Amino acid sequence: MIASAIAGGLLGTAVLTTIVRAASELNLTRMDFALILGTMVTTDRRRARTYGYGIHFGIGLAFALLYVALFVAMHRTSWWLGALFGALHAVFLGVVVINVLLPVVHPLMGTPETSASEHALIEPPGFLMLNYGRSTFVITLLAHVAFGAVVGWAVRL
Repeated sequence: MIASAIAGGLLGTAVLTTIVRAASELNLTRMDFALILGTMVTTDRRRARTYGYGIHFGIGLAFALLYVALFVAMHRTSWWLGALFGALHAVFLGVVVINVLLPVVHPLMGTPETSASEHALIEPPGFLMLNYGRSTFVITLLAHVAFGAVVGWAVRL
C-alpha cells in the first residue's frame, strides 16, 4: 500500500506539474509553483526552480500519504474519491494556504502592506490566486483533481 502511494504520489505530482507548467507556457496562468516554493530557500531564480520542483515533489508525496490515510479510514479507494480529495485540496489551497498563509511565511513574497522601498521577489497570489491570472484557480483545481485521481487509481488497499 505504501509503495502504491509513493508511485501514485510521484506520478500524480508529475501530472499536476505538467498541467500547471503547460498552462503557464500557453499563457493561461502566471503561476510558477517551482519558483514560489524555491524562493523560500534561495534568491537565485535559476536555483530556486530546481529546489522548488524538489520541494513540490516532496509535498506531493506527503499529500499522497495523507490521501492513503483517508482511503484507509474510509475502507475504500477509487480514482473518483481521489479526484474529490484533490478538488477539496485545491479549494483549501486557493482560499487559505496560498492566499493567507504563504504570504505570511514566505520571506520574499510581497503583501498588500509591502512598501515601495521593499523588494519583494514574488508577487502575492491574492484570493483564489487571481493575481496570477483569471484562469489560475480553475487550472489549479483541474490539476489537483488529476493528482487525486491518479493517486486514487494507483493506491491499492
